[in-house]
Formats: sequence, C-alpha cells, structure tokens
Amino acid sequence: MGFFDLQVNGYAGVDFCSADLTAEQCRKACEALRADGIEQILATMITDHVESLQAKLENFVRIREADPFVAGVIAGFHVEGPFISPVEGYVGAHPADAVVPANVEDAKRLLGAGSGLIRLLTLAPEFDEGARTTSYLVGEGVTVSAGHCDPNLETLKRSIDAGLSMITHLGNGCPVDLPRHDNFIQRVLSLSGQLWVGFIPDGAHVPWFALQNYIKLVGLERSIVTTDAILAAGLGPGTYELSGAPVEIDESGVARRPGSPNLAGSTVRGQQVVENLIQHLGFSEEEVRSVFSANPRTALGL
Repeated sequence: MGFFDLQVNGYAGVDFCSADLTAEQCRKACEALRADGIEQILATMITDHVESLQAKLENFVRIREADPFVAGVIAGFHVEGPFISPVEGYVGAHPADAVVPANVEDAKRLLGAGSGLIRLLTLAPEFDEGARTTSYLVGEGVTVSAGHCDPNLETLKRSIDAGLSMITHLGNGCPVDLPRHDNFIQRVLSLSGQLWVGFIPDGAHVPWFALQNYIKLVGLERSIVTTDAILAAGLGPGTYELSGAPVEIDESGVARRPGSPNLAGSTVRGQQVVENLIQHLGFSEEEVRSVFSANPRTALGL
C-alpha cells in the first residue's frame, strides 16, 4: 500500500485551489504524485468565499468523476477553512476577508457541493459556537480537525467531546511568537492522547529537533505527516500562485506570501518526506508507513 497524503493543495505546477482547474491539469498532478510514491491524497482547498468554494468543489467533483485514474488518486477533499481564525498570525496565508465563523448552514452548502467527498475539514474551535458545526460535520461522517486557531483549553476539550479528532499541522497556522507556556501547541500536547496530530516534515515548518520532541510526546501511534504541498512543489525558486494570490519560493524552497513571515504551504514532495523522516528523525521504513499511510487512513476511516 502506497503513501496517503491528507493535505495536498497542489503539485507539479497544478493548483488544486484554482477556480480554473482543468481535467488535464488534475491528471498531470495525479501522475506526478504517483511517480513520487503517493498512492492517494485528499485534494485540499484553502479558505475562500463560500460561493467560490462551492464552485471549486463542484468543478473538482466533475473532473474526478470523468477520470477513473484521478478518482483512484484523489480519495476525497480536505477543506481548510473558511471557518478558521481571522486573527493575524493564526490566519496564516489564508485570505482573512473570506473567513467566516463556523456555521451549519454554510457547512451544508459545502458538503452538498462536495457530493459526499469532503473527508476532512479544518476549523477554529473558538469560532464554532457551542461546537455545533463540529457536531454536525462529525454526524455527516466528516473528520474535523483544529487548525489556524487559538482555542483555550476548555474550548478545545468541548470540541473534542463534540467529535473533533485531529490537529492540522501542529506548530504552524499560528504566529511566529507565542506565549511561553499557555499556547495552542502546549494545549494540544496536553490532550494528544485523544487526537490525531499532523506535522509537516520539511525542516522549515518545524525545526527537526522540535519535530522530534513533538512526535516523542504525541507518539508514533497518533502522529500523521503531510506534505501540505502547493503547486510549486518540485519547481524551484520563483513566484507562483496559491488560490489566486502570489506565493514566493526562496532558494531553500520555503513558501511565503510576499512580505509575510508566515509560511504558505510547502514545496516538499512525497519521496522527500520519506527521506527526511529517515535521515533527520531516524525513522524505520515501517515507522514511515505508519505516519504516512496507515495512520491517516485510520484517522479518516478509510
């Protein structure tokens, strides 16, 4: 069984967040993913206005249904937003003007547009009043993850009680500087026995020594890795687009919105993830398959 990546925004020059995604582009990205050892993914769309997200999802569903190969690679969708925090630092590279509080009405619209293929949705628990949207999504078979957020401990616990079961790329989706002790990372680590915790192992999102500490605390049995790849994965330095807005890739492959210290996805590819885990964290091949294949599938119920 090949690797499973639950957060791929784009690949090999193709932006899954584009409003103009074509069938040819989608197949090109899927072929590149398979060539890099990734068997299946969740195609990820970041925050946009709900109407735009609906149109993107409907277009993607049509593309997927028309091509069995694409359908074999894309197991479903991960919608990251628009129910995230609009606060600077926590919103990251997402467009703050499109962020809205979590609500069941918009969640229903997105699920309808996704034709039952939305497997994962990232939201901010502190902007989900009474955890009502979380409860609704979990009841519809969607895995709910906390990300780009800053809930206090009690709010995070309430969301877990409502069915939230995952954390999106821990150590990221937050300001560069945080309070020493009472911060989102520490809150998650204190509850990690109840959660699947995602990480981006590219050496830029989280330094290797810190990532090693996080995984040691969470445990391999609850850890998940993802590329969080954008269309610039493997393309080298330059200026590209993510969901219609510019992203600059520097000489070391780090992606940022122009003028921002916050990262904007990753340019790491599937085989680089494997090499990084073995080289920098001392993983065995079996451990790599656990965090990059078995765990994400289990977490999503696939």
